[in-house]
Amino acid sequence: MSPVPILAVRDLSVRLGGRKGFLQRTILPVQAVKQVSLDLRAGEILSLVGESGCGKTTLGRTILGLQRESAGEILLEGRTVSGLAPEAARRARSIVQYAHQDAGAALDPWWSIGRTLEEGLLIHGVRNASERRDRVAAMLQAVGLDATSARRYPHEFSGGQLRRLALARILLLQPRVLILDEPTSGLDMSVQATVLNLLLELRERFALTYLFISHDLSVVERLSDRVAIMYLGRIVESGPAKQVFAQPTHPYTRTLLAAAPRLTGRRASGPSLVRGDPPNPTLVLPGCAFFDRCPVAMPVCQEAPPRLEPVAPGHDVACYGAFIEQTASIGAKRRA
Repeated sequence: MSPVPILAVRDLSVRLGGRKGFLQRTILPVQAVKQVSLDLRAGEILSLVGESGCGKTTLGRTILGLQRESAGEILLEGRTVSGLAPEAARRARSIVQYAHQDAGAALDPWWSIGRTLEEGLLIHGVRNASERRDRVAAMLQAVGLDATSARRYPHEFSGGQLRRLALARILLLQPRVLILDEPTSGLDMSVQATVLNLLLELRERFALTYLFISHDLSVVERLSDRVAIMYLGRIVESGPAKQVFAQPTHPYTRTLLAAAPRLTGRRASGPSLVRGDPPNPTLVLPGCAFFDRCPVAMPVCQEAPPRLEPVAPGHDVACYGAFIEQTASIGAKRRA
C-alpha cells in the first residue's frame, strides 16, 4: 500500500450561506465543516457517519469541488487540488466521482439509459459511437443489468436498479475514488444487502476506494474498514471500524451505537446518553459543540474544542473526558 493517501483532507472548513445587506435581515453563515482532517488510503472503505445536518454531504461535495472550501486543503495522490481554477480543478479531480443519494434524480427522465451513460464518454472524448455502445453494454453487465437496459428509461427501473445505473454511469469514467452518499437510503433490507455486495464486488474488480457517507450504522458496520464519526461539522472519533464498534469512546459515538439496529437483528443495549437537541449551527461556540448534550461534560469542555488525539493505535477521539478516563484506567492498571 502506498504511504501517500489517495485522498487527504487537511484542516478543511466550509462556511455556507450568510447575508448582510442594507435594509435586509442579517443571516449568519453556517460553519458546516470545521477543521476536518481525513486520510483515505487506496483500496479501503472509510465511512463518514453522523446525524442529518452534521456536514457529511457538504464535506463530500467540497472534496469533489461542487462546494468551495473556506480554509484548509484537499490533496489527491499527494497533490493539492483545492484553490485551483475551475478547469484545472476538474482535471485534477477526474479520479473522483460522486454517487448521489437520489439515484433517479441524477438520470434525465427524457433520455434513454444508453444515451445518458454515453454522454459522459462523449464529454471525455470517446467519439466512436460503436465503442461507446460497447462500453455501456459491458458496464451494464458489470453492475448486474442486462445490456438491453440501454434502450429503457429511468421510470422503468426499481430503486435498487437505479442505484446500479448510477454506479454504471460514473464507473464508465474510470474513477479511482467514489464518494457514496447514502447509497442504500430508502431501500428495503434485501435490496440493501444486494447493493452492498455489489459495491464490494465492484471495489475488487475496478480497484476502487470508497468514502461512504451514511447515518446507518448497521450498514457501516458491515462495509467499512475505518469509520469517522461527525458531529456538527467536526470529527469527534475515528479509527478501525471493528475497534470503534467494539470500544466506542466518545459519548456521542456511544449514543449512536446504543440506538442503532444491526444487520443481524440485534440492538445494542444501554440507555440513550444524549440530552436535548443539537445547538443552532449558526452559533460559534468556544468549546466542544457537544457540551450541552454530553452526560460527562466538564468545565474545560466549554473553554476550547478538544482536538483528535490517539487513545489506541489508529483510534483517535476528541473528548477531554475520554482522556481523563484513559489516564485513570492506566493508573489503576499500574497500581494493580
